Amino acid sequence: MHASSTMPEGPGTPSDTVCDVLVVGGGVIGLVTAWRAAQRGLRTVVADPAPGGGAALVAAGMLAAVTELHHGEQRLLALNLASARRYPAFTAELEEASGQDTGYRACGTLAVALDADDRAHLRELHALQQRSGLDSQWLSGRECRRLEPMLAPGVSGGLRVDGDHQTDPRRLAKALLVACERAGVRFHRAEAARITLTGERATGAVLSDGTRVAAGATVLAAGSHSGALAGVPEHVLPPVRPVKGQILRLRVPGPYAPFLSRTVRAVVRGGPVYLVPRENGELVVGATTEELGWDTTVTAGGVYELLRDAHELVPGITELPLVETRAGLRPGSPDNAPLLGPTELPGLLTATGHHRNGILLTPLTGEVMAEVLTTGRLPETALPFSPRRFSNALQELPA
Repeated sequence: MHASSTMPEGPGTPSDTVCDVLVVGGGVIGLVTAWRAAQRGLRTVVADPAPGGGAALVAAGMLAAVTELHHGEQRLLALNLASARRYPAFTAELEEASGQDTGYRACGTLAVALDADDRAHLRELHALQQRSGLDSQWLSGRECRRLEPMLAPGVSGGLRVDGDHQTDPRRLAKALLVACERAGVRFHRAEAARITLTGERATGAVLSDGTRVAAGATVLAAGSHSGALAGVPEHVLPPVRPVKGQILRLRVPGPYAPFLSRTVRAVVRGGPVYLVPRENGELVVGATTEELGWDTTVTAGGVYELLRDAHELVPGITELPLVETRAGLRPGSPDNAPLLGPTELPGLLTATGHHRNGILLTPLTGEVMAEVLTTGRLPETALPFSPRRFSNALQELPA
């Protein structure tokens, strides 16, 4: 069902803006949803005080479907792989539409081990990857250092995954913002204060500046804030929580030789750490995972832990200038997977809860949301990720 077919219109409509689709949230997920909806001919509005911001400002941009595989997440793996396969074509289309470079690099990933426990963990991960039909290669410590000479002598082994790439989330967000503007998406630089209801249907939102937006379909894509929007019935609110992450940015002084040629990651003292090199000499080090509610304070402890663990992997990192420290909030869900598609409330859809996979899942999320907005049907690949899986009602979508 086309989104505009149920849009409240006509004389006396109590609104300042009328559209087919209102996207609440202008982060990467909200922007890709709006861009794809506009491409389908839907009149689309985005409500966000600072579009292009959000979790993308603190994301490292690893497209790591293989190296971030976890036990019990095979369904999510299929979704992640499907989106990863789309990235080259998606990037080319977006860069052409926006005229912006997104920083996409097909550089591969190296996951390494520092001690016997780390090595055993990596061996288990390798076995899981092989059982899942994924392409990864076990390397000795010497082979790892041959690939990345800056690695510490204590590296005892690793997994080479050439299919796990990277993009630059900040550039990606900028490109999506430009592409949206060029596709005719309208922006209201204000927060959605509350969803409006007509009977038992969502029909838009009232914004923090008083603007009323009437919409045939409203997409909740506000990241970690998606579970706290006024007006949404409690049983419909997505179970999304903020998960804090602290991240560092260092710079290799130029003109420079590449400090690392690919993403390097490891588990150090039981905690994950990764180093993502950009072509412009930037080196991203992240990230902590902290269940601290809405706190976004950069702490001395968080910075210390990241630098300490990164130094164990790559000792030379302490010679680099530290140019930025930042903390942000990932939108976590109970099963670490996104909530995509129609909710129990007619007219309200969600595109949120992506947790650590928001950048990776950007291409597929845009396709899925555009499809459901224009046809009313959630694509088969996204059926396991309907927000209705967390409700007690029947989870089948209407025919």
